[in-house]
Amino acid sequence: MTHAFYSDAAEKILRELSVGERTAVMSVRASLEEDPTPDHARGLPDADPRSESYAIDLLPEQTGGRGITAVYRHNRDLDAVLILWLIAGP
Repeated sequence: MTHAFYSDAAEKILRELSVGERTAVMSVRASLEEDPTPDHARGLPDADPRSESYAIDLLPEQTGGRGITAVYRHNRDLDAVLILWLIAGP
């Protein structure tokens, strides 16, 4: 099992989300602990050769509110995921 954590910035944003939005983001975190590179994750450029960066988009239908993008980095050596940013749309 991979460990998944929130960055300080992501934790701050998480507190500002509605209950439905927060629940959707927390389910993404839980799913990343089972599979850190799911098929629906979009790869992003990463400057660190020891990690890979991804984004997962949550639609408003999934959050019960705004669309949210979770940007995270996966480090295979540490077997860990760090959710860097939560970007909430209008």
